Amino acid sequence: MNSKLTLKLDKKVIDKAKLFAKANNTSLSFLVETFFERLIEKERNEHFRLSSTVKELAGVLKSGNEPDPDVYKEHYLLEKYLHE
Repeated sequence: MNSKLTLKLDKKVIDKAKLFAKANNTSLSFLVETFFERLIEKERNEHFRLSSTVKELAGVLKSGNEPDPDVYKEHYLLEKYLHE
């Protein structure tokens, strides 16, 4: 549902924004709406920022899909010493 919003901005900013919108084949309303959406999304993402400790530990745990590295080692050793 669309709703009307009245904003008071510097005339120079409005003129530049209108030129930008026209050059990018879009509307000023779309630019403002997109700006607000990104602002809100950024705020949401900041609540879920990972601490440096968590970032450092990322990738340490094995996922269920990856084979154990020992399987590769065993395969290598079998090929190396039992291959005739």
